[in-house]
Amino acid sequence: MVNPSPSRRLRPETGKPEAHGCARTAAPSLLSYVSKEVTPRGSLRLAYFLALLSAGCYGAADFTGGLATRRAAAIPVVLLSQACGLVLVALALPLLPAAAPRSADLWWGAAAGLAGGIGVALLYRALAIGTMSVVAPTTAVTAVALPVLTSIALGERPEPLAIVGIVLGVASIVLVSRQTVAPLRGPSARPAVRPSGVGPALVAGIGIGVFLLALAQTRREAGMWPLLTDRIASVAFFGVAAAVGRRSLRMPVNLAALAIGGGALDMSANALYLLAVRIGPLSPVITLSSLYPASTALLARAILGERLSPWQTTGVVTALGAVVLIVSG
Repeated sequence: MVNPSPSRRLRPETGKPEAHGCARTAAPSLLSYVSKEVTPRGSLRLAYFLALLSAGCYGAADFTGGLATRRAAAIPVVLLSQACGLVLVALALPLLPAAAPRSADLWWGAAAGLAGGIGVALLYRALAIGTMSVVAPTTAVTAVALPVLTSIALGERPEPLAIVGIVLGVASIVLVSRQTVAPLRGPSARPAVRPSGVGPALVAGIGIGVFLLALAQTRREAGMWPLLTDRIASVAFFGVAAAVGRRSLRMPVNLAALAIGGGALDMSANALYLLAVRIGPLSPVITLSSLYPASTALLARAILGERLSPWQTTGVVTALGAVVLIVSG
Protein backbone atom coordinates (compact mmCIF):
# COMPACT_ATOMS: atom_id res chain seq x y z
CA MET A 1 0.00 0.00 0.00
CA VAL A 2 1.19 3.46 -0.81
CA ASN A 3 1.89 5.80 2.07
CA PRO A 4 -0.06 9.09 2.25
CA SER A 5 3.19 10.78 1.28
CA PRO A 6 6.45 9.10 0.26
CA SER A 7 8.28 11.19 2.83
CA ARG A 8 5.93 10.34 5.72
CA ARG A 9 4.70 7.26 7.48
CA LEU A 10 2.08 6.89 10.18
CA ARG A 11 3.08 6.80 13.80
CA PRO A 12 1.60 3.56 15.17
CA GLU A 13 0.72 5.05 18.52
CA THR A 14 -1.05 8.15 17.25
CA GLY A 15 -2.03 7.51 13.65
CA LYS A 16 -0.28 10.74 12.72
CA PRO A 17 2.39 10.97 10.03
CA GLU A 18 5.80 9.92 11.26
CA ALA A 19 8.75 11.98 10.13
CA HIS A 20 11.56 10.34 8.26
CA GLY A 21 14.65 11.60 6.55
CA CYS A 22 18.06 13.02 7.43
CA ALA A 23 16.67 14.83 10.42
CA ARG A 24 14.07 12.34 11.51
CA THR A 25 15.98 9.47 13.05
CA ALA A 26 15.28 9.50 16.73
CA ALA A 27 17.10 9.11 19.99
CA PRO A 28 14.04 8.18 22.09
CA SER A 29 15.59 8.57 25.54
CA LEU A 30 16.93 12.04 24.85
CA LEU A 31 13.71 13.21 23.24
CA SER A 32 11.59 11.74 26.00
CA TYR A 33 13.70 13.59 28.53
CA VAL A 34 13.23 16.87 26.66
CA SER A 35 9.47 16.41 26.39
CA LYS A 36 9.14 15.66 30.10
CA GLU A 37 11.09 18.72 31.19
CA VAL A 38 8.59 21.23 29.79
CA THR A 39 4.84 21.73 29.98
CA PRO A 40 2.72 20.85 26.92
CA ARG A 41 2.41 24.53 26.05
CA GLY A 42 6.10 25.09 26.64
CA SER A 43 6.91 21.99 24.59
CA LEU A 44 4.95 23.40 21.67
CA ARG A 45 6.79 26.71 21.82
CA LEU A 46 10.13 24.93 22.14
CA ALA A 47 9.37 22.76 19.11
CA TYR A 48 8.56 25.79 16.98
CA PHE A 49 11.68 27.58 18.19
CA LEU A 50 13.88 24.58 17.36
CA ALA A 51 12.26 24.25 13.93
CA LEU A 52 13.00 27.89 13.16
CA LEU A 53 16.58 27.42 14.30
CA SER A 54 16.90 24.40 12.01
CA ALA A 55 15.63 26.47 9.08
CA GLY A 56 18.21 29.12 9.87
CA CYS A 57 21.00 26.52 10.00
CA TYR A 58 19.91 24.88 6.74
CA GLY A 59 19.86 28.26 5.02
CA ALA A 60 23.24 29.25 6.47
CA ALA A 61 24.70 25.93 5.31
CA ASP A 62 23.51 26.62 1.76
CA PHE A 63 24.89 30.12 1.94
CA THR A 64 28.36 29.09 3.16
CA GLY A 65 28.58 26.25 0.64
CA GLY A 66 27.55 28.49 -2.22
CA LEU A 67 29.96 31.19 -1.11
CA ALA A 68 32.83 28.71 -1.02
CA THR A 69 32.07 27.42 -4.52
CA ARG A 70 32.25 30.93 -5.92
CA ARG A 71 36.00 30.79 -5.28
CA ALA A 72 36.68 27.05 -5.43
CA ALA A 73 35.53 24.06 -7.47
CA ALA A 74 32.29 22.45 -6.34
CA ILE A 75 33.61 18.88 -5.95
CA PRO A 76 36.32 19.67 -3.36
CA VAL A 77 33.91 21.85 -1.39
CA VAL A 78 31.16 19.21 -1.38
CA LEU A 79 33.64 16.44 -0.57
CA LEU A 80 34.98 18.33 2.44
CA SER A 81 31.48 19.30 3.58
CA GLN A 82 30.17 15.73 3.27
CA ALA A 83 33.24 14.36 5.04
CA CYS A 84 32.58 16.73 7.91
CA GLY A 85 29.05 15.35 8.16
CA LEU A 86 30.40 11.80 8.08
CA VAL A 87 32.73 12.52 10.97
CA LEU A 88 29.93 14.10 13.01
CA VAL A 89 27.56 11.19 12.41
CA ALA A 90 30.26 8.65 13.29
CA LEU A 91 31.02 10.49 16.51
CA ALA A 92 27.32 10.78 17.41
CA LEU A 93 26.35 7.12 16.89
CA PRO A 94 28.08 5.75 20.03
CA LEU A 95 26.27 8.38 22.11
CA LEU A 96 22.80 7.41 20.86
CA PRO A 97 20.58 4.52 22.00
CA ALA A 98 21.16 1.19 20.28
CA ALA A 99 19.42 0.75 16.93
CA ALA A 100 18.62 -2.28 14.77
CA PRO A 101 19.17 -1.37 11.12
CA ARG A 102 18.53 -3.92 8.41
CA SER A 103 20.53 -4.20 5.22
CA ALA A 104 17.68 -2.58 3.28
CA ASP A 105 17.87 0.47 5.57
CA LEU A 106 21.58 0.82 4.90
CA TRP A 107 21.14 0.46 1.14
CA TRP A 108 18.40 3.07 1.12
CA GLY A 109 20.76 5.32 3.05
CA ALA A 110 23.49 4.77 0.47
CA ALA A 111 21.09 5.55 -2.38
CA ALA A 112 20.04 8.68 -0.56
CA GLY A 113 23.68 9.66 -0.15
CA LEU A 114 24.35 9.42 -3.88
CA ALA A 115 21.25 11.38 -4.85
CA GLY A 116 21.62 13.94 -2.08
CA GLY A 117 25.34 14.40 -2.70
CA ILE A 118 24.80 15.10 -6.38
CA GLY A 119 21.92 17.40 -5.48
CA VAL A 120 24.06 19.35 -3.03
CA ALA A 121 26.90 19.63 -5.56
CA LEU A 122 24.52 21.04 -8.16
CA LEU A 123 22.99 23.32 -5.55
CA TYR A 124 26.42 24.71 -4.67
CA ARG A 125 27.14 25.18 -8.36
CA ALA A 126 23.86 27.02 -8.83
CA LEU A 127 24.55 29.18 -5.78
CA ALA A 128 28.01 29.95 -7.15
CA ILE A 129 26.95 31.07 -10.63
CA GLY A 130 23.47 32.39 -9.87
CA THR A 131 21.59 34.52 -7.40
CA MET A 132 21.38 32.87 -3.99
CA SER A 133 18.01 34.36 -3.14
CA VAL A 134 16.64 32.84 -6.37
CA VAL A 135 18.41 29.47 -6.33
CA ALA A 136 17.50 28.52 -2.74
CA PRO A 137 13.70 28.78 -3.04
CA THR A 138 13.72 27.18 -6.51
CA THR A 139 15.56 24.15 -5.16
CA ALA A 140 13.29 24.02 -2.12
CA VAL A 141 10.10 24.08 -4.18
CA THR A 142 11.36 21.32 -6.48
CA ALA A 143 12.56 19.14 -3.59
CA VAL A 144 9.29 19.46 -1.69
CA ALA A 145 7.08 19.03 -4.77
CA LEU A 146 8.78 15.81 -5.87
CA PRO A 147 7.31 13.62 -3.09
CA VAL A 148 3.86 15.06 -3.83
CA LEU A 149 4.16 14.33 -7.55
CA THR A 150 5.40 10.82 -6.76
CA SER A 151 2.31 10.26 -4.60
CA ILE A 152 0.09 11.34 -7.47
CA ALA A 153 1.88 8.97 -9.85
CA LEU A 154 1.32 6.12 -7.38
CA GLY A 155 -2.40 6.85 -7.17
CA GLU A 156 -2.57 9.10 -4.15
CA ARG A 157 -4.29 12.48 -4.30
CA PRO A 158 -2.78 15.44 -2.41
CA GLU A 159 -4.82 17.86 -0.40
CA PRO A 160 -6.09 21.00 -2.15
CA LEU A 161 -3.45 23.13 -0.37
CA ALA A 162 -0.67 20.97 -1.84
CA ILE A 163 -2.12 21.31 -5.34
CA VAL A 164 -2.21 25.08 -4.97
CA GLY A 165 1.36 24.96 -3.70
CA ILE A 166 2.57 23.04 -6.76
CA VAL A 167 0.91 25.56 -9.08
CA LEU A 168 2.47 28.44 -7.14
CA GLY A 169 5.84 26.67 -7.27
CA VAL A 170 5.75 26.46 -11.07
CA ALA A 171 4.76 30.12 -11.26
CA SER A 172 7.57 31.12 -8.91
CA ILE A 173 10.14 29.29 -11.04
CA VAL A 174 9.01 31.26 -14.09
CA LEU A 175 9.28 34.52 -12.15
CA VAL A 176 12.71 33.91 -10.64
CA SER A 177 14.12 32.72 -13.99
CA ARG A 178 14.50 36.31 -15.12
CA GLN A 179 18.08 37.55 -15.18
CA THR A 180 19.34 39.59 -12.26
CA VAL A 181 21.28 42.81 -12.42
CA ALA A 182 24.25 42.73 -10.05
CA PRO A 183 24.87 45.75 -7.79
CA LEU A 184 26.96 48.57 -9.29
CA ARG A 185 30.51 49.03 -8.04
CA GLY A 186 31.03 52.63 -9.04
CA PRO A 187 29.28 55.73 -10.38
CA SER A 188 30.32 54.95 -13.96
CA ALA A 189 30.00 51.18 -13.74
CA ARG A 190 27.58 49.41 -16.02
CA PRO A 191 25.11 46.90 -14.62
CA ALA A 192 26.47 43.37 -14.78
CA VAL A 193 24.02 40.62 -15.58
CA ARG A 194 24.23 37.51 -13.40
CA PRO A 195 22.52 34.32 -14.57
CA SER A 196 19.64 33.24 -12.36
CA GLY A 197 21.01 29.71 -11.88
CA VAL A 198 17.54 28.21 -12.12
CA GLY A 199 18.60 25.32 -14.42
CA PRO A 200 21.05 23.63 -12.04
CA ALA A 201 18.82 24.62 -9.12
CA LEU A 202 15.96 22.59 -10.58
CA VAL A 203 18.17 19.52 -11.07
CA ALA A 204 19.55 20.01 -7.56
CA GLY A 205 16.00 20.05 -6.22
CA ILE A 206 15.30 16.72 -7.96
CA GLY A 207 18.40 15.20 -6.37
CA ILE A 208 17.42 16.43 -2.93
CA GLY A 209 13.86 15.21 -3.48
CA VAL A 210 15.15 11.72 -4.34
CA PHE A 211 17.29 11.93 -1.20
CA LEU A 212 14.16 12.52 0.88
CA LEU A 213 12.25 9.74 -0.88
CA ALA A 214 15.06 7.23 -0.35
CA LEU A 215 15.46 8.01 3.33
CA ALA A 216 11.68 7.77 3.73
CA GLN A 217 11.97 4.05 3.02
CA THR A 218 14.12 3.42 6.09
CA ARG A 219 12.58 2.19 9.32
CA ARG A 220 12.48 4.11 12.56
CA GLU A 221 14.26 1.23 14.29
CA ALA A 222 17.29 1.87 12.05
CA GLY A 223 18.12 4.96 14.04
CA MET A 224 20.78 7.15 12.47
CA TRP A 225 22.64 4.30 10.78
CA PRO A 226 21.21 5.05 7.30
CA LEU A 227 22.78 8.50 7.62
CA LEU A 228 26.16 6.85 8.10
CA THR A 229 25.88 4.89 4.84
CA ASP A 230 24.44 8.04 3.28
CA ARG A 231 27.59 10.00 4.05
CA ILE A 232 29.90 7.08 3.23
CA ALA A 233 28.32 6.77 -0.24
CA SER A 234 28.49 10.49 -0.97
CA VAL A 235 32.08 10.85 0.24
CA ALA A 236 33.12 7.79 -1.79
CA PHE A 237 31.35 9.09 -4.91
CA PHE A 238 32.94 12.52 -4.80
CA GLY A 239 36.30 11.05 -3.85
CA VAL A 240 36.20 8.89 -6.97
CA ALA A 241 34.99 11.84 -9.06
CA ALA A 242 37.88 13.96 -7.81
CA ALA A 243 40.39 11.19 -8.52
CA VAL A 244 39.07 10.43 -12.02
CA GLY A 245 38.96 14.10 -12.91
CA ARG A 246 42.37 14.62 -11.32
CA ARG A 247 40.99 17.53 -9.37
CA SER A 248 43.10 19.06 -6.68
CA LEU A 249 41.49 19.04 -3.26
CA ARG A 250 43.64 21.90 -2.08
CA MET A 251 41.92 25.16 -1.25
CA PRO A 252 42.70 28.20 0.86
CA VAL A 253 42.17 27.80 4.56
CA ASN A 254 39.32 30.30 4.61
CA LEU A 255 37.42 28.37 1.92
CA ALA A 256 38.06 25.07 3.68
CA ALA A 257 36.65 26.63 6.84
CA LEU A 258 33.52 27.66 4.91
CA ALA A 259 33.07 24.12 3.59
CA ILE A 260 33.56 22.55 7.02
CA GLY A 261 31.25 25.13 8.56
CA GLY A 262 28.60 24.31 5.98
CA GLY A 263 28.82 20.61 6.80
CA ALA A 264 28.60 21.30 10.52
CA LEU A 265 25.64 23.65 10.03
CA ASP A 266 23.82 21.03 7.99
CA MET A 267 24.24 18.39 10.69
CA SER A 268 23.27 20.89 13.39
CA ALA A 269 20.10 21.66 11.44
CA ASN A 270 19.34 17.94 11.30
CA ALA A 271 19.71 17.62 15.06
CA LEU A 272 17.54 20.67 15.76
CA TYR A 273 14.86 19.41 13.40
CA LEU A 274 15.06 15.97 15.01
CA LEU A 275 14.30 17.41 18.44
CA ALA A 276 11.55 19.66 17.11
CA VAL A 277 9.69 16.95 15.22
CA ARG A 278 9.71 14.63 18.25
CA ILE A 279 8.24 17.11 20.74
CA GLY A 280 5.90 19.13 18.52
CA PRO A 281 3.14 18.60 15.93
CA LEU A 282 4.53 17.36 12.64
CA SER A 283 3.02 19.68 10.03
CA PRO A 284 3.86 23.02 11.68
CA VAL A 285 7.39 21.84 12.49
CA ILE A 286 8.02 20.75 8.90
CA THR A 287 6.55 24.00 7.63
CA LEU A 288 8.83 26.11 9.79
CA SER A 289 11.90 24.02 8.99
CA SER A 290 11.16 24.30 5.26
CA LEU A 291 11.51 28.08 5.36
CA TYR A 292 15.30 27.85 5.08
CA PRO A 293 15.45 29.70 1.71
CA ALA A 294 14.46 32.85 3.59
CA SER A 295 17.64 32.77 5.67
CA THR A 296 19.74 32.13 2.55
CA ALA A 297 18.13 35.09 0.82
CA LEU A 298 18.58 37.34 3.85
CA LEU A 299 22.25 36.39 4.19
CA ALA A 300 22.83 36.96 0.47
CA ARG A 301 21.20 40.36 0.67
CA ALA A 302 23.00 41.41 3.86
CA ILE A 303 26.48 40.10 3.02
CA LEU A 304 26.65 40.04 -0.78
CA GLY A 305 24.36 42.97 -1.51
CA GLU A 306 22.23 40.99 -3.97
CA ARG A 307 19.30 42.90 -5.42
CA LEU A 308 16.26 41.44 -7.09
CA SER A 309 13.93 42.89 -9.67
CA PRO A 310 10.29 43.34 -8.63
CA TRP A 311 9.32 40.25 -10.63
CA GLN A 312 12.01 38.16 -8.95
CA THR A 313 11.02 39.46 -5.54
CA THR A 314 7.49 38.32 -6.28
CA GLY A 315 8.89 34.97 -7.38
CA VAL A 316 10.86 34.48 -4.18
CA VAL A 317 7.82 35.32 -2.02
CA THR A 318 5.65 33.02 -4.14
CA ALA A 319 8.19 30.20 -3.83
CA LEU A 320 8.25 30.50 -0.05
CA GLY A 321 4.46 30.48 -0.01
CA ALA A 322 4.49 27.38 -2.24
CA VAL A 323 6.76 25.54 0.19
CA VAL A 324 4.41 26.34 3.07
CA LEU A 325 1.32 25.21 1.13
CA ILE A 326 2.89 21.99 -0.16
CA VAL A 327 4.15 20.90 3.24
CA SER A 328 0.95 21.95 5.00
CA GLY A 329 -1.13 20.07 2.46
